[in-house]
Amino acid sequence: MNAAPAAIDPALLECEVGSFAIDSRQIRPGDVFLALSQPEYRENGFNGEFADSTPYVVSAFENGAAACVVRYDRYEEHRDHLEEFSGRLIFVEDVIAALQALAHGVYLDWGRPVIAVTGSAGKTTAKELIAHVLSSSGKKVLKNIKNYNNGLGHPLTVLNLVSDKDYDVAVLEMGMSTPLHEIARLCRITPPDIAVVLNVLPVHLEHLGSIENIARAKSEIVEGMRSTGLAVLNSDDERVAAMAKIAPGRTCTYGIENTADVRAFDIEFPDLGRTTFLLRTPDGEAKVAFPLNGRHNISNALAAAAVGYLSGISVGQIAQALSSVAAPPQRGEVLRFSDGFTVINDSYNSNPDALLSMISTVIDAGASKRKIVVAGEMLELGPDAEEIHFNTGQKIAGSGIDILIGVRGNGRELVDGAKDAGLEEVYYAEDSESAGDLICSMVRAGDVILIKGSRGVKTENVLEKLLEKFKLQEAKATCGAGDAALA
Repeated sequence: MNAAPAAIDPALLECEVGSFAIDSRQIRPGDVFLALSQPEYRENGFNGEFADSTPYVVSAFENGAAACVVRYDRYEEHRDHLEEFSGRLIFVEDVIAALQALAHGVYLDWGRPVIAVTGSAGKTTAKELIAHVLSSSGKKVLKNIKNYNNGLGHPLTVLNLVSDKDYDVAVLEMGMSTPLHEIARLCRITPPDIAVVLNVLPVHLEHLGSIENIARAKSEIVEGMRSTGLAVLNSDDERVAAMAKIAPGRTCTYGIENTADVRAFDIEFPDLGRTTFLLRTPDGEAKVAFPLNGRHNISNALAAAAVGYLSGISVGQIAQALSSVAAPPQRGEVLRFSDGFTVINDSYNSNPDALLSMISTVIDAGASKRKIVVAGEMLELGPDAEEIHFNTGQKIAGSGIDILIGVRGNGRELVDGAKDAGLEEVYYAEDSESAGDLICSMVRAGDVILIKGSRGVKTENVLEKLLEKFKLQEAKATCGAGDAALA
């Protein structure tokens, strides 16, 4: 029988930790490495098989780690390599649970407001808009980088407070993709002072089964708020609006179509990358010259405006802040090419509502000779995925576009649905590289091309093909599509 590991080195108790990482390659001197393994992923609701990072404890120490957090059973399996470091190992039953508990402790010590954002689409864009509005008022804002919105990215974001406690507020995405109460877990780490719910859409049906289950999962952010919390709810989404019934505190609504506390009026779309509307809050109204296109993004802007209003920012300041935003990468970038055509790159993620909304953005912008949509298959739509793609294709046919290229798998169903509904020029490509070659062969001056898809389909490769063959006319602007990443 193996002997117990050495007691923890007392010097660790006096060590000042720099940061925390789950990738040994990111370790810098003084950091702590958390060695994740499949049991933690399984027990904390992550789908799929994941590599055991316990073997990388050695390289973490070589990179200067002050300590490493490991499961004792994984240590036993790798004892021959790790025993010499045992005095600098912290043993836990579940490394992810330990990471989350640590983040909760850091949050309690920090003790300032948390604004949490969830929704089936638009989370990252809304988070960025909220953070921008709050920053414009002089607040120092902590936010998730990229879409670090799950049980790993969320606590790692919070742990940034270890090295810098001067943040005034945190704006954090909360995502979910399973029925395993992921949002409730995130709320236990950082109970929101303001909870923002954007929408409930049929995404992740593969794991959740029905849109009602998705709504219940999203509502965990309202149930998980502090007792004095404020719920910011989209009045244009009936499932979101219904969450007011379970809010522990006050609610603030926003919307375009329905009555709400914060609304947009006089909406106009002069050009790709330009939107104007009149913002109205209980404090007054102001004109917004919004650099993002699409009604879905106006909705995201209204969510940010509602948070700004609740944070005591004047309507004029909010309008000014919304007039100076930019879209996150791959979410509606507008690229104009020297050959006279324009590309909207929205290659981060896709679902039926987001795809149709972006197509509406192209149509609303007007003035183009041909409107071309390159649409990748949409993932995690469950057993009805083929039917959903076919029906979406039929709606695309009636939208006013000229050409549809479906990419990979159920992209064929998109094409078949569009063709069935009367769209004459439709194509199917087996992969994004083939779609890129196809669009390069047909593009002409005056075309507007929407590239919409998921990272899993790699529709960004379509743009790469265009960039290889054609030159950009100018620096990219922003169109600002909604995202559905890790919703």
